[in-house]
Order: sequence, then structure tokens, then C-alpha cells
Amino acid sequence: MGFADFLSDAGLSMLESWVTTRSYIAGYGPSQADVTSFKALPAPPKVEKYPHAWRWYKHISSYQSEFSSLPGDPSKAYTTYGPEKSELTINPKDAPKAAEADEEEDDDLFGSDDESEDEEAKKKREENLAAYKKKKEGKTKPAAKSIVTMDVKPWDDETDMKQLEENMRAIEMEGLTWGASKLVPVGFGIKKLQVNLVVEDEKVSIDDLQEQIAGDEDHVQSTDV
Repeated sequence: MGFADFLSDAGLSMLESWVTTRSYIAGYGPSQADVTSFKALPAPPKVEKYPHAWRWYKHISSYQSEFSSLPGDPSKAYTTYGPEKSELTINPKDAPKAAEADEEEDDDLFGSDDESEDEEAKKKREENLAAYKKKKEGKTKPAAKSIVTMDVKPWDDETDMKQLEENMRAIEMEGLTWGASKLVPVGFGIKKLQVNLVVEDEKVSIDDLQEQIAGDEDHVQSTDV
């Protein structure tokens, strides 16, 4: 299906839902998918209504000078990206009705609650229904994720920044995904490494990650988030 018209609330809600657990529209780094989607927005999304879309928009705006060099096909329309189908509730007032319909459907899976059925059949049906609902409630929920921008500072202008980044990206943790990075001048010929990463909140401690990066004492002076 792809994104809808970003001029409508439905389209912006779709974008908000899409970037809630993503740093970028497609993949793990900025690309033409972000550029075309960014340009399709007439204005920044309202932070109070679409906080994740606003965060994504501000992040991508920092790459405007690099838009033409980012990977991907610039001829693709922004509507080719996004969810394959909409899972949004277009009319929220209809949501309770949908929930009630789901409950009725669950009940029907195990037969009707007919007063004429004998006690043993009724008990069996209720046990099956309880087991089904317990299994349904126990489904794994999507992991909560955070998008982090980290600055890694070297000792001086002679530090091998390529080696520093290789050592940093060699760190592997469950729930950690490294993203795009760039060198940012800080003065006196020194450049810091600025890197984006996505972490699963329950699995990755930013403090522990910073300690591991700082363990490369030959190259790393300090880190900041």
C-alpha cells in the first residue's frame, strides 16, 4: 500500500506509526527513501501530535546538504515506501465495536453458549475458551526501542578515526543495531565520530555500551549522548 497523502491526518498518522520503531524509512541509514518522504511533507509534523514523525523529520533535515549523495533511487515516489497495508483505525469511535466483534468471534470458535447443552460440554467449552484467550494474551509484544545519537571523541588530530570506528562497530550486543555515522569537526583539526544507533531498551544499557567503547583507550577519549 505505501504511505498515504502526508497532507491528511491519516497519512501523517501512518508515518508516525512507521517511524515509531525505526530511525529511517528504509534500512539502517539515511537514503533516498528518507529524502523523497521528507520532501513530500509541506511542513514539519507537529511534535505534540506526531512526536516520532517530528523526531525523524528533524534528524533527516540534518542531512539536507548530503541529499543528492545518499543511496537509493531518487525517482521513486514516497508512496512506494511505508507499510504494505494500513493497520490504522481510521474511525477510532468504531474501535470498541471491533473489539466486541473480536470477543464474539472468539466465543464462536468453541461453540455457542446454548442453555440446553449439558454441564460437561459447557465446562469443556469454557476451559477451551480460557486456554485460547490466555494464549492470545501471551503473544509477544513489539520490543520498545530507542534511537540514540552518540558522539565519540578521539585523543587528538592524529588518532586513526577509521580504526576507531571499526573497533566500535565490532561491539556486538543483543538488541543493538549500528546506523549511519559521520565525522564532525570540533576544532584544532580534531574530528569527532557521530554515530546513530537503535537499541532495545530492555536489552541494551547505554552506560554499558559507552564503557565498552571507552575501553578502546588507544583511540577513544570520551563518549557523549
